[in-house]
Amino acid sequence: MNLETIMASRLFKGMSEKELSQCLEELDAQEKNYKKDSLILHAGDKTERIGMLLSGSVTIESNDVWGNCTVLSHVGKGQYFAETYALLGEVMLVDVRANEDCQILFCTIKNLLDDSKKSSSWKEKLLKNILIISSQKNLALSGRSFYTSPKSCRGRLLSYLNAFALQTGKREFDIPFNRQQLADYLNLERTNMSKELSHMKDEGLIEYRKSHFKLL
Repeated sequence: MNLETIMASRLFKGMSEKELSQCLEELDAQEKNYKKDSLILHAGDKTERIGMLLSGSVTIESNDVWGNCTVLSHVGKGQYFAETYALLGEVMLVDVRANEDCQILFCTIKNLLDDSKKSSSWKEKLLKNILIISSQKNLALSGRSFYTSPKSCRGRLLSYLNAFALQTGKREFDIPFNRQQLADYLNLERTNMSKELSHMKDEGLIEYRKSHFKLL
C-alpha cells in the first residue's frame, strides 16, 4: 500500500501513523487497479466506498440513454470521488471512468454517521476532512456552471482558460482534459470548438499544443 501518498492526502490529514493504521483497518481499505476507459462506478448503482486515486486519473461523467456524454470533473492523483454517495447511500447519478491506467484505494465509510458506533480521534478527523473535500467539490461544480454560462463557444473557452490561469497563478499550463473531454466539459461540439481554438490562436490570444496552453 502506498502509505506515502495516503499520509500526504487531504482525506487523512492530521492523523498519526497509529490513527491512520486504525482508520484503514476499520474502513476495510483495499487497493484496485483499472485499465484506461474502464467503468469504475455506474450511474444507477449504490456505493458504500469512497475512492482515492493513488495513481492515474478518472473522469466523472453524466451519460444519458441517448448516448450524450457530459464530463463533470476530472479527479487526479491524491483526489477523491463518491464520498457523498457513500455517506448518504443515495443512488449514483454519474459514471466514474478511468481516464488512464490507475490505482485506487477504496474505503468503506457508510457507518461513519452511525451514532451507535464508538467515537475515536481518527473518526473525528476523517469526518472533518470529508467535509472540507465535499466543500471543495461543490466549489468546483459551481465553477463549471460559470464556465458554461456564456452562450458563445469562445466565451466558454475564455472563461475556462482564464479561471485556470487564476487558479494556477500562471499564464502557461496543462489542462486535465483532451479535446473531446474539454468539449464535453464545456458542453460544446468538438469540431466547432477546435475551429474556435484555431481562430483564437490566429488572432494571437493563445498558443496551444494538445493539452498545453499559453495565454498571450
